[in-house]
This record gives sequence, structure tokens and C-alpha cells, in this order.
Amino acid sequence: MLVVLKYTLAGQPCKSCRPAPSTGAAQGTGVVRAGETEGEGIDWEKQKWAERRRRGRSCWIKDYKSLIFRHVTQSVVQPCGQLCNLESPVAKSFCKAHNTIQIPQISYASTAPELSDDRRYDFFSRVVPPDSFQAQAMVDIIQALGWSYISTIASEGSYGEKGVEAFTQLSKEAGGICMAQSLKIPHNPKLEDFDKAIQQLLETPHSRAVIIFASEEDIRGVLNATKRANQVGHFLWIGSDSWGSKGNPILQLEDVAVGAVTILPKRSSIEGFDEYFTGLTLENNRRNVWFAEFWEENFDCRLLSASKREDTSRKCTGKERIGADSKYEQEGKVQFVIDAVYAMAHALHHMNRDLCPDHPGVCPHMDTAEGKILLKYIRNTSFNGSAGTSVVFNKNGDAPGRYDLYQFQMTNSSTPEYKIVGQWVENLQLRLEELQWPDGEQEVPISVCSLPCKTGERKKRVKGMPCCWHCELCDGYQYQYDETSCRLCAYNMRPNPNRTACQPIPIVKLEWHSPWAIIPVFLAMLGIIATIFVMATFVRYNDTPIVRASGRELSYVLLTGIFLCYIITFLMIAKPDVAVCAFRRIFLGLGMCISYAALLTKTNRIYRIFEQGKQTVTAPRFISPTSQIAITSSLICVQLLGVLVWFAVDPPNTIIDYDEQKTINPKLARGVLKCDITDLQIICSLGYSILLMVTCTIYAIKTRDVPEDFNEAKPIGFTMYTTCIVWLAFIPIFFGTAQSAEKLYIQTTTLTISMNLSASVALGMLYMPKVYIIIFHPEMNVQKRKRSFKAVVTAATMSSRLSQKPNERPNGEAKTELCENPAADPMSQATKKTYVSYNNLRI
Repeated sequence: MLVVLKYTLAGQPCKSCRPAPSTGAAQGTGVVRAGETEGEGIDWEKQKWAERRRRGRSCWIKDYKSLIFRHVTQSVVQPCGQLCNLESPVAKSFCKAHNTIQIPQISYASTAPELSDDRRYDFFSRVVPPDSFQAQAMVDIIQALGWSYISTIASEGSYGEKGVEAFTQLSKEAGGICMAQSLKIPHNPKLEDFDKAIQQLLETPHSRAVIIFASEEDIRGVLNATKRANQVGHFLWIGSDSWGSKGNPILQLEDVAVGAVTILPKRSSIEGFDEYFTGLTLENNRRNVWFAEFWEENFDCRLLSASKREDTSRKCTGKERIGADSKYEQEGKVQFVIDAVYAMAHALHHMNRDLCPDHPGVCPHMDTAEGKILLKYIRNTSFNGSAGTSVVFNKNGDAPGRYDLYQFQMTNSSTPEYKIVGQWVENLQLRLEELQWPDGEQEVPISVCSLPCKTGERKKRVKGMPCCWHCELCDGYQYQYDETSCRLCAYNMRPNPNRTACQPIPIVKLEWHSPWAIIPVFLAMLGIIATIFVMATFVRYNDTPIVRASGRELSYVLLTGIFLCYIITFLMIAKPDVAVCAFRRIFLGLGMCISYAALLTKTNRIYRIFEQGKQTVTAPRFISPTSQIAITSSLICVQLLGVLVWFAVDPPNTIIDYDEQKTINPKLARGVLKCDITDLQIICSLGYSILLMVTCTIYAIKTRDVPEDFNEAKPIGFTMYTTCIVWLAFIPIFFGTAQSAEKLYIQTTTLTISMNLSASVALGMLYMPKVYIIIFHPEMNVQKRKRSFKAVVTAATMSSRLSQKPNERPNGEAKTELCENPAADPMSQATKKTYVSYNNLRI
């Protein structure tokens, strides 16, 4: 039965390799078997070699802090367990050798992540968390601080390289963290190596956060190089447990280290140990064969007995006291050494209880048990450790990860010191409000490759660098669908101001208060007033000669058409709905059709009268007022029939045209509410009226020589010439603006003004002279001598022919001349001589 006691000393490591003693451990850790007592007056050197010879099995180690459990004589239990404080590279080789002979080991210092591989190191366990947990804590810290662009520095060797490797792997699994630089400090580095590392870090200035898995000497070298480069406050250090809360790495470099966040496994100071350890002397601690060497190193003196120190001549008196005559601080791993010893003790105790229930001490079953059995008991061990925390092992033999998080901060007294700002126990607990940063920054500094894109911008990632991107604005009618893509809004939508979603495009129409509407409405109102005035005048003086000579029936029809041409302006500007759209179709071409149908009937009547009068004095057919109304009505019915067909094929409806005002700038985009009438349909609706207008113009040209005393041919001609000019100007404007964003306004205004001008020309040239005579010269509005149709035609024909030159007059023509003979009778009146030929006149 083994009773395990454990003590740990602080001091400088032994520089020579020593055999492990049976009664003690390196550097102040001892294991004493039951029945053994401390010897007195034992020579230190003889004791060391005597122990080595007495050992049936011994372990050679480099680190005198290691505690070797189970170096017993061949008469003691053969399966052995071992407690090790080996650096990770040594531990790996050590463990491989002991795995071969199936000896379980429990380490209180080895943190290399690869030791968690139970396929290679299946007999290895540890009471300290592996660096993979430390790396996970670092990843969690990075994410909590919102950093995504990180650099790493590692000391060459297992600790640094494997720590960075674990961090890199975990950061990839976590996502959102990219490596800017991954630097390695070589063995025995020079100043140039540290300066080069800092210059490399500065090549990626946005990567301010730096993970350090390095030794204390390398940490000092990096901080010194930072100061030489005048980059104090630029880097944001995240230190591993090798930095922890130690003062040595940052001695006289406190300004460079301010803001550094470091990690240290949770540990506690063991009560009673300081009192015990500071009370050790050469007289009361002879069981530890290396205590004398520690004494020389600690007090920088020489013992008289077989001392190997040659660098000092000062002799040890033996009265020196630890802590009083030398600096003393409890070693941080004391807690883990105790937990490791108790873990092995608990495992052996449970193993002994199960295998030797009725046998005191070690029974044959336990004596011949394999290492796998002891390993099983070690892995199942669970107890409260020396610091009050539970000691357990997972399936890989690792202890739970428990870390304190420190930050090196400036205190109120301007003296920087480490302050605990959180902890990591399976998950992060970081008090962000307690963090302080270099240069007095209040907010958490940023360490990102690219700043977050603004709203409405998408990330275009840099190939191979998921944390680096360029920001591209979602342009046109696109909105930000997610952080990496833009999508096009629906045809009736546009992006909102920050381009995070789509919103409906505003609907517009031609408003009454718009300048585009005010001008045509003003002209239409003037025209309507004038038309009503003319119509009222004609009605008032309906039986006067001028009104009767104008052809009252067709005049009223023509005035109705002119009135409708003005009215259509209001229908074109009114808010579109089904009723308005129906009236637009009806009246768009109807007013012009009525006007030009009446004028065409008039000019055709005049043309037929005088053309037939050239051949005969018989009146042509269909020149009576009733016939004229019938002809005009038939021409108008053609327009109405076309409108009815249009209604049947394509019923009136309203649409919202989003293409008409879909500008390059979405802010200016508008949906146009309008009737479902295309430009081609408008032209087709007006086409028949234009055909009547052209035909009327042709007849006006043919009747241009008829004397104005007998008809309205010349005013009608001038009216048609002017109207043609108006509509010739309308067509290029109407179709030339078909692609304009202002199409709705330009085309509507152009169309209504053209119709207003056409109506105004007809009203002004055909009716205003008559109204002027009726109102202002009533003496001219009297009945003249009635003449028969024959006389009218004959006189008109004669007048037409007299307009020709005498030598061009054909024989047999009737001619009228005014002859004067002043020589015969100066006072006599001029005599009128008429020569009439009836060769071609059919009576």
C-alpha cells in the first residue's frame, strides 16, 4: 500500500540530468513509503548514487521538477504509474516508450494538443487542460471582440507550433476568422529575427490582433521589436499561458503590453504550503537528494561538501532562510502536482479495493494486473482537487479546460498590472465593460481585413480570403438580398433609399396644376367660350342674311365639332378610369371628324356646283341642306363605327406603365397611370379625321378661284392650309418623344394643343369675320338682290374667265368688258359692251 505525499519547491531548474530518487522527487516534491523515515547525517552525493543502485527500475529526466511515482524495488508491485512534469517534446518521447510497456502516466504540465490522441498516447493522462482548450478560448475571445483578421506568432517547437496549429484549425471550424500572417520565431533568435517579424506584421496593418504562443524570451523579443519599430499601441496581443500573468515577459515593456489579453489555467495558492516550504532547511529536508543543489542555486553560495559551483566563492552557512534571504513565490503548478498525485492515489485505492477486497495491501491480482487496468481506474477517477475544483478525465485523458482571462491594464495610480476580466470554463465569460485598450480607446479596437459594407452594398470576396472583400453598391433597380448578393426588384418596384428592400414605384398622372396641363386647359377654355359665343350669336341672328348664307345647318354641325375639339382637352387630362378611357376613345377623333366632315361637305358642294356650272346651268344633286346634313352624318358614322369595332376588340381599361418613366436613377422612376391606348391606336383614331382634312384641303385648292362673293372657298382653304401645317408639326413631336421620360406630358400636351389650334383656326377664319359684321356692322347684314342659280353660275363662270389674258381666251367665250370713249364724249358715261357666245353653253 502506498501513501503519497507531495511537496513542490520553487527555484531554478537543475542544469544536469539526475537519477530519480526513491524517497523524493525533483525540486521539492517527495514520495515517502509507509515505514520510511527521513535519514539523518546522510551524505548527499552518496545518497543519490545509493538510491540509483538500490532501484530495480529508475527514470532519467532532464527537469528536476519532475515527480517520479513508482520507482520501487523488484519486491514491490510490478505495474507502475508515473507522474511527469516533462516539456511536451520530451513527454511525447517519454510517453511513447511507456506506452510500449503499458505504463499509465499522469502529467501536471504537458499541454501539447497531440497528446490527446488516444491512438498514439493511450496511456497518457493529465490534470492540466491541453492547448486545444486554450486555443478554443482564444477563438471565443476573438469572436467576442468582433475581430476577424488575425496574425499569429509561435516559438519554434512543439508548444508554439502545435498551439498555433490548434488555433488555426479551430478558427476554420468556427468560421469568420482569417489568418493574415503566421510567423515563427526560430531557436536562438537574433534581434533581426524579431524586427523582421514585426515588419511582416505591419505588411497587413488591418490585422492588429496577434496571437502569441511563445516562450517568455520570445515574447520579450517581440515586444522589444515593437517598441523599436515605434508601433506601441498598434498591436492587440492575445497571449497564451506561457505569458499568463507573469511580470518577466513585460518587464520595462509595460507600455507595449497595455491592453494585452492573456490566458492562464485556473490555479489557486495552496494554504500551508508556503509555511512548510519556507521552513525547509538543510537539516530537516535531507530526504530530497537535490535539495542541496537547490540551496546553492537559490542563495548563490557553495556548500562545503562536493559542491560543483565554481561561479561563486560565497559559502553557505546553512542558516539562510527561503523567502527571507531570497525571493520566493509559490510555483503556479503546485495545485496540479497535488491533483496528479491524488489522482494516481485514488486510482490505486479503487483498484486495490476492487482487486483485493479481503487482502490487506497489494494482493497477487493487483501485483499481476496490466497497465490497462490501472488506466481504467485513472480515467474513472473523480474527486475535488486541492483548489476545490473537480478533477476528472475525458475519454482522451484530458482534464477540463478552466482558464482565467487577464488583461494588462493601467490602474488609477498609472501603474499597469494584470486584472482578471473573465474566465473560460467550457464557454467564454468575458466582461467587455472592464476591458481597457491602448491610447485610451473607449470602443473595442477593430482588427478586420475589410470594414463592413454599408447598407445597400454587397461583399465581393477576395479569392482565398473569406474575411476580405470589396464592397459593391447594388446599382440600378437592385437591392441587397444578403451580404454577398443583390437582386433585381420586381417590375413595379424600386429599391428603398438604403437598398435593403424594394418598395412600390409611385404612380403619377398628368395633374391639373402641372404646367403641361395649364396651357392646353387655358386654350381650351378660351376656345369653348369663343365657340359658345359664336354659336349664341348665330342662334340670335339665325335669320339674318349672313347666317343664312353661311349654311346654317352645316355651320351648327361645324361649331359642334369645334366645341368637341376643345372638350377633349379635359378628357385627356382627367384621371384615367374606365369611363374616362371610353370617352377618350369616342371623342378623341369625333370632334375633328365632325368638323372636317362638315367642311368637306361644304367644299365638295361648292366644287360640284361650279364644275357642273361649266357644263350646264342645271343644279347638281344633293346640294340641299338636308342632303348636306345626310352626307356629313354618313361621314361621321364611319368614325363611330370604327370606335365601336375598337370597343369590341379591345375594351377600354386603365394600365400603369412602369417602363415609360423607368429612369436610370430609381429615385426618379414613376409608374404612369393611363388609358390602355397605344400611340398607334391614337394615330389610327385620328387617321380618319386626317384623311377628311386632306381631302377637304384638296377641294379647297380646287375651289380657290371661285369668287368670294359667292362662297366660303377661300376662308376654308386658308383654314385647311393652316391646319395641315399644325398637324405636320404635331406628328414628329408626338413620335419623337416616344422614348422620353416625359412622354406622358409632352404627347398629351402636344395632342391637345394641336386640336385646340385646329379648332381655333377654323373658328377664327370661318366665323369671326361673320360675327364681326353681325355685331359691329349690322348695315352690311342685309338681303341682296336674289339671283337664280343660273345667273349665279353664269356670273361666276364669266368672272373666272375674265381673269384670263385676252389672247388666252378661247373663241366662243362670253366676255364682258367696260369700254370708255373719252374722245367722242368726254362727259359721257363709259358704256358697257358685252359679247356673249353660246357655242359651248348648253341651255
